Parts: sequence; structure tokens; C-alpha cells
Amino acid sequence: MALDRPFRILLVEDNPADVRLTRLALSEGPATRLAVAADGEEALAMLRREAAYHDLPRPDLVLLDLNLPKKHGHEVLAEIKGDPRLCSIPVVVFSTSRYHEDIDRSYRLQANAYVAKPRDLEEFLATVRSCEAFWRGLAELPGEAASEGLAGAEV
Repeated sequence: MALDRPFRILLVEDNPADVRLTRLALSEGPATRLAVAADGEEALAMLRREAAYHDLPRPDLVLLDLNLPKKHGHEVLAEIKGDPRLCSIPVVVFSTSRYHEDIDRSYRLQANAYVAKPRDLEEFLATVRSCEAFWRGLAELPGEAASEGLAGAEV
């Protein structure tokens, strides 16, 4: 389904180099709006539209690192998937960790995908582009009503 607006991604990442690379990867494709949260608490505030983030639109996709300050990525994932207003937002864990424990826990917490960050620059860029292309172009995403309290819908 083609969007009539830019695709919106929330990147939850505390590494400035990875933020820059993600921006670079997304700058060459179709219109994408990238919001960045530098820690887990900020990510949840952005998703819940608290305080300064009250006008921030709902993201179409969350790219979530695990090793974050203030609140670990698994805690963030658990809160997203446990909140009826947020649980339908696809979350891709995008981490350097290749530990089976991290992968298994992410899926138990209902991550939509787990992608290990490539160490090679070109592979990193290609991986970000592939994630964006899949969620933008192939996956069917929840509608805007999912973020507006699900009025009249069963949860």
C-alpha cells in the first residue's frame, strides 16, 4: 500500500555514528521522516506523545537498539508491546548483539524482527534500506486509528 505521506521511522539509538549512517541510508530513497531517540526513556515519551512530543506523529516503524542508556531496549520493547495504543507499531530490533539470548528474548517480547547490525559500512547502509523497503513497500501496516485509542475497536 503506497502512502500519501512520508514513511515515518523512530530510530532508538544512542550511537551518533549509527544515527548518521541510518540518516545517510535513508536519504537516497523515497521520502522518509526519521525521528531519533537517544535513550529508552525518550523513545517511550516520543511514542506516548508526552510533553514536548505531543505533536509528534505516530511512526510507521521503530528501529530499536538494545544497549541504551536509561532504559534497556528489551524494557522499551516490553512497554511498547504491552501498551494497547502502541502494540501494533512494528518494532525491528537493530542491534550489534548476535547473542542467542538477546534474539530469543526479543522475539518472546514480540519484536516483529531482529536484525544484527552489519559491521561493514556498505552492508549497514544496504540493511537499513532493505528494512525500510520491506516495511514501506511489502508489509501491510496498521492504520492511523490504531494510535488514536482504538475507538470502537476490540483490543
